[in-house]
Amino acid sequence: MKITIPREALLQPLQAVSGIVEKRQTLPILANILLKVANSELTVIATDLEIEIQTSINIDAEEEITFTLSARKLIDICRALPDSALVTLEIGADKAILRSGNSRFSLGVLDANDYPAIEPSGDVVQLTLPETALKTLIEKTHFAMAQQDVRYYLNGMLFEMENGGIRTVATDGHRLATAHHEIDVQAGESKQIILPRKAVSELNKLLTHDDKLLTLEISKNHLRLHLGKTLFISKLIDGRFPDYQKVIPKSVSHIAVIDKVILKEALLRTAILSNEKYRGVRFQLSENRLDLLAHNPEQEEAEEFFEIDYQGNDLTISFNVSYLIDTLNVIDSNSVRIGFNDANSSSTIDDMDNQKTNYVIMPMRL
Repeated sequence: MKITIPREALLQPLQAVSGIVEKRQTLPILANILLKVANSELTVIATDLEIEIQTSINIDAEEEITFTLSARKLIDICRALPDSALVTLEIGADKAILRSGNSRFSLGVLDANDYPAIEPSGDVVQLTLPETALKTLIEKTHFAMAQQDVRYYLNGMLFEMENGGIRTVATDGHRLATAHHEIDVQAGESKQIILPRKAVSELNKLLTHDDKLLTLEISKNHLRLHLGKTLFISKLIDGRFPDYQKVIPKSVSHIAVIDKVILKEALLRTAILSNEKYRGVRFQLSENRLDLLAHNPEQEEAEEFFEIDYQGNDLTISFNVSYLIDTLNVIDSNSVRIGFNDANSSSTIDDMDNQKTNYVIMPMRL
């Protein structure tokens, strides 16, 4: 069978699904993507056994065929071809010939019958919300997820559906980020699920700030979501997320209001001479003034000071500068409100234009 398709049309679905294909696979077929031609549509599917993404495009083809090709090789070839190129695929039993202009590539084909599929099962809870709302919930919190933590339930994002809305929560044990969106959640739909880190990252790439409504289909072990002609399925982390409410300070005794841009730029400069391993920066607060200090094992030091809105007692507290910058990057307001209790207690960082987010950072010892 022969398929002819513009290079741009083929590259778009390949890029949408290829992010979940790992470079090193225990099963050779997982390095491939599945391609199905039926009803004048080309459907491209990728999976790593935890996540599955499939997307379809219209093509001019009357026959039906299903085959697999190397994800990396196919997408690299398409990227290397000229923008306006036409791609022709001739599919054989164990080889696929790809032609474009004066180029010819012979690619190995693995049996499509061996390609695994994720099949969600069990009762399904459905929630409907705007695509832009889901995108925002993820954008505001994803940076705080843990990476390869032995507490596996932290290597993902909590989605909490409860009366009044949906909340995303992420923490690595040193910082916490939460965001909330109001939707109509029925009593029987109250639920907590943990979406794995990789799934959160891929879903964030697929989502846009579009106002169209999406429906989340949540079963005991899976999350399923349709995005136009794209289907996203992910297994869920089987674990219990910690009680994040206990981490959020109920009150703070000292509050500083600081220009976000001035603070971020000062942190970036000061961090240059911080300890590369611990990334610590010391905050010294006095009336209407903040001093930032950093040093490293080479006895090098950096210091910044500037005016802020602060009338509390003098206070010295240290933070991981990367955690602060990550938080400032997702805050939209021009100024941030930072709440302190003492040098050993967690601090809050508030987006003054968005009361639906919460950020908490633990101090560190320098």
